[in-house]
Amino acid sequence: MPAVSPHPLPALFSHPVRVYWEDTDAGGVVFYANYLKYFERARTEWLRSLGLSQQALRERAGVIFVVTDARTGYRAPARLDDLVDVSVRLAARSAVTLTLAQEARRGDRLLAEGEIRIACVNAETFLPCRLPLEITRQIP
Repeated sequence: MPAVSPHPLPALFSHPVRVYWEDTDAGGVVFYANYLKYFERARTEWLRSLGLSQQALRERAGVIFVVTDARTGYRAPARLDDLVDVSVRLAARSAVTLTLAQEARRGDRLLAEGEIRIACVNAETFLPCRLPLEITRQIP
């Protein structure tokens, strides 16, 4: 696991996601794997809110992020038409990875939580590489 960052945790970022029919299973609740999609969307929007477009990072710095570890716990169901707030908080970082704590909530109710570790890799070789300064400057 990456070393815990000496920096204080940044403010929580939250991204709203509406539950659509396509997100639900035969029981009428969000299919468990879709929470990983919600977490991905929130991470992308979190980076975008910091001025870090993933496409621009690929074009300018030649790097992309890949998920190396994902742990998810499910606590309560989300259902059709629910508005779910999906949060992102930096939990740890190393020279190559970011570990992000994520939650999906409907109001005050915790629906799912996860810890996702993403690694910075060279876009051509997929070999691990250091996070570019452009990223480390934006992410405390």
